[in-house]
Amino acid sequence: MDQVAFGLFDWIDRDEAPLHQLYEERLQLLEVADAAEFFCYHLAEHHATPLGMAPSPALFLTAAAQRTQRIHLGPLVYLLPLYNPLRLIEEICMLDHLSDGRLELGIGRGVSPYELAYFGVDPARSREMFSEALAVLVAGMTQERLTFKGIHYQYHDVPMELGPMQQPYPPLWYPAGSPSSVEYAATQGLNFVGGGPAVNVRKLVDAYWTTWQAHRHEPGRLNSHVAEPKVGVLRQVFVADTDTAALAATQSAHKSWYRSITKLWHDYDDHFVDGLFSWDTATQHETVIFGSPERVREQMRQLFEVSGCNYVACSFAWGSFTHQQTLRSLRLFIEEVMPAFTGSSVPVA
Repeated sequence: MDQVAFGLFDWIDRDEAPLHQLYEERLQLLEVADAAEFFCYHLAEHHATPLGMAPSPALFLTAAAQRTQRIHLGPLVYLLPLYNPLRLIEEICMLDHLSDGRLELGIGRGVSPYELAYFGVDPARSREMFSEALAVLVAGMTQERLTFKGIHYQYHDVPMELGPMQQPYPPLWYPAGSPSSVEYAATQGLNFVGGGPAVNVRKLVDAYWTTWQAHRHEPGRLNSHVAEPKVGVLRQVFVADTDTAALAATQSAHKSWYRSITKLWHDYDDHFVDGLFSWDTATQHETVIFGSPERVREQMRQLFEVSGCNYVACSFAWGSFTHQQTLRSLRLFIEEVMPAFTGSSVPVA
């Protein structure tokens, strides 16, 4: 089994700072993370919502590639139904070269029906659009000429002048939160990141490795070039000098983030997601990890042990945290939390 590793996850949700300042501060945060042992910076794609001020992940990741040297970079995820796949192939290949082969390619169909609908995409058809678009991407990145005939996309003998730096293409990532999505990810050998309570994630992780083992030698798997996938979980994190200081700051930041993540749903008087992201849910299931370095170390140790994951994608900059708070939190995590896990293997519950 892989040793455990950490990554960064980001929405770039709106705060009170001007956008140019928000982008610059996030790039500064990435420069600090780049000097540490984080594996990858994962950026979400959202539209028409204050949750996502980077609706074009490739634009921000291109800037990040110029400000970093080591850390991998990737969307988590590109919302495939919103793209012309031929155009996206070119974007992916450019970004892989601009990052010197550090691109980690997250793919998905989108969780918000409202965001999809704004682009004229029927959420009921997003799964079939995703499947077709992914087939086009793989064909276009592995063939000299692209021919494809589907329901949604058709291409005939298109020259593929751009190819990815990584062969046959960048490692694929897939967000998985249900047994069916985990089965798909494991069968194809995709890296995956889930969420929710650690005990529930453990069920998905165990199912993942069972399925992965059963299919690992089959030809034609999408991620067969990845020897051992990262099987991860997302957590929002804040580290402060004391537990008391961390609690006060995290409660305040969560109120702001909660407004952002629920706003588009609430615009349609839809409260389906409220319970998923509430403060009570976050603290009950420790989907938000906060406290002194000692407390966060213990929470991370328990998370690895209970979930069985070999990867944790940590979100440090979210809600109303100031840039100074976020930088301090990240540095405390790097200096006083991460060293406890360096070289560690996945704990067995």
